[in-house]
Amino acid sequence: MITGYRCAVCAAAVPITTVGPWRCPNATARDRRHVLRIETDGAPAPPPDPDTNPFVAYRARMAWHGFATARGMVDADTVALVRQLDDAIAAVDGTGFRTTPLARADALSDALGFTDAGGVWVKDETAGVGGSHKARHLMGVLLHLEVAEGLGLMPRRDAIRLAIASCGNAALAAATLAKAARRPLDVFIPPDADSAVVERLTELGAGLVVCARAADDPPGDPCIHQFRAAVDAGAVPFSVQGPDDALCLDGGRTIGWELAAQLDGRAVGRVFVQVGGGALATAIGDALGDGGVAPPARIHAVQVAGCAPFARAWACAHRVGVGQVQHHWATCMQPWDTVPVSAATGILDDETYDWLGVVHALVASGGTPIVATEDDVVKANDLALRTTPIPVDPTGSAGLAGLRALRRSVGDSECAIVLFTGRFRPFTTR
Repeated sequence: MITGYRCAVCAAAVPITTVGPWRCPNATARDRRHVLRIETDGAPAPPPDPDTNPFVAYRARMAWHGFATARGMVDADTVALVRQLDDAIAAVDGTGFRTTPLARADALSDALGFTDAGGVWVKDETAGVGGSHKARHLMGVLLHLEVAEGLGLMPRRDAIRLAIASCGNAALAAATLAKAARRPLDVFIPPDADSAVVERLTELGAGLVVCARAADDPPGDPCIHQFRAAVDAGAVPFSVQGPDDALCLDGGRTIGWELAAQLDGRAVGRVFVQVGGGALATAIGDALGDGGVAPPARIHAVQVAGCAPFARAWACAHRVGVGQVQHHWATCMQPWDTVPVSAATGILDDETYDWLGVVHALVASGGTPIVATEDDVVKANDLALRTTPIPVDPTGSAGLAGLRALRRSVGDSECAIVLFTGRFRPFTTR
């Protein structure tokens, strides 16, 4: 049972009944180096309900549901809320939230030289809401908002604006959910955001704020800086970065819980997770720790040579001691030094914002970071498109690039999991 949240840096406790537990109460405009992690009472995770909607199936494990029931909402009403929102999302996007498939990719496994005893298993998120996994992260946030408004604990939806910094799948997911819930949203984008993304965001009713990178800017992404300024001024962070919005980690865990259930006891050696901001790898690590795989799989955090702040922070963490790394945020997690470049555009975050969660996932599982070359990124995507029917983009197949880079160290009879997280679109860079 979820009892609340605790900051991984300063240990501040936040009760589960808190309205809008977006960030640590000790975080300030000058010091964002805090992140709330979900806490439980240590009891075994409740079994899922037999429902195809993950936000119904796993609701008893989730923070939004713990908030709702602690505030007096009955369980049946939480299920009705999920179904109502899901119908509205499907009306906007053509699909709602459903369990996404996991299957052995036979031709891909053969191409990489695995035996029948092992191989590559693909968890396919490309047909999900918004064409990626990002909406999973944001649905938990939206459900919290809907519960709080429904119970009269927050202003009405037209009185507060949502905000996100993104120019890709996260922005599209946020705009899709915001339109379905009839909530105003501002998206902070760079000047070179793809015109087709901008057009779709406009169609969905999002307000666009263009953030140019200036020579005298502080280190880091200018979109993030302006997004945070908007949040400081009263906007709600509808974000996929845990330090800005702890609840984004809540919904992301449904992917890992599904994965553990779908494996049904199958032994898996490794899970390759692409890492930009780090929320996905954090959520997968947390969920597999709850749901369990047999034996525990090593989690590999995959970044690209053109932007690998987590890999650099991992090396620093071992210098200062992984058990104390939370006290060395400023030393270990520094923004990438040059303008990030890769075909895997969706993981080019200047910082790995949820790096502490990724460190925990790797240490707990015995995993490591992998820095894939650009050749690995391009060839992995080509391989995915040639050997599977999944229309995945280079960001979405970046985990496969990590497997390709590490292939010589992976046994031919090992089972390895990759997540295909983003659908190829006409405007996707390849």
